[in-house]
Amino acid sequence: MSNRFLNKDSIKKILIILLADILVGFAISCYIPNKIVSGGVSGIANILYHTNGLSAALTMTVINLLFALLSLKKLKLKFLLPSFINAAIIGGVSDFFMAYTPTLTTNPLLAAIFGGVLYGLGLAICFTQGVSTGGTDILSRFFQALKPNIKIGKVLLAVDAFIIIASLITFKQVDLALYGIIALFISTYTLDWFIAKLNISKLAFIVTDKGEEVARFLTATSPRGVTIIDAKGGYTMNDKKLLICALKSNEMTEFQRKILEIDSLSFIIFSESQQIIGNGFRLYF
Repeated sequence: MSNRFLNKDSIKKILIILLADILVGFAISCYIPNKIVSGGVSGIANILYHTNGLSAALTMTVINLLFALLSLKKLKLKFLLPSFINAAIIGGVSDFFMAYTPTLTTNPLLAAIFGGVLYGLGLAICFTQGVSTGGTDILSRFFQALKPNIKIGKVLLAVDAFIIIASLITFKQVDLALYGIIALFISTYTLDWFIAKLNISKLAFIVTDKGEEVARFLTATSPRGVTIIDAKGGYTMNDKKLLICALKSNEMTEFQRKILEIDSLSFIIFSESQQIIGNGFRLYF
């Protein structure tokens, strides 16, 4: 095996994806005993588990294999193969938890809330690593390949709605369908919230008399670049420098300490940026 598959970054990525799969699999193990169907292939597995006794691992693996074969001519294998493997692992994890651990809760509302949070968090982590959990994601991308103008979100929503309606017809309990909708809403919100948090960064504005000295010190001791703009104090009318720098939230304290170390009279403003694209900053979708 090539060394590029065994380097530190690759192993870290694999472990992160496995963690995400465990979170999603555990969420499904909360859903199935409570008959909560929130859409997706896991929802189909839930219905088949209660109607035919089929395991989640078997159902999810077979359906994802069918989706992968269907999409093979339209989608790349490097997308389909990891998606298929992820789906199989998630199904196996959910079966393991249901077989060897006690049911977390028999309260469907708690299962919908807790499962929804874990499900959304697991999906978000997978997305940050550039992989998919398969299922309806494969199907939606296949439809998009056929019709490029179609929006993936609408396809996923339509498929999830269809599966939730199928659960209503199967279980004949409106309450369960509503719990499924709650779980879907919570997982979607959690996913969006987590991705948004990763994209949020900080903008620092520094007004100082020692702009060039501060800028040189910052660029020499941190990975962040600094932009220098000529400025003038509105009260004193003295020439000053305005420094602008983008940084992550966890860098703020050290960043501030470094600036005050050079110029204790500098004026520092931190503001929140919803999204920064460029060198040193990764955009998460």
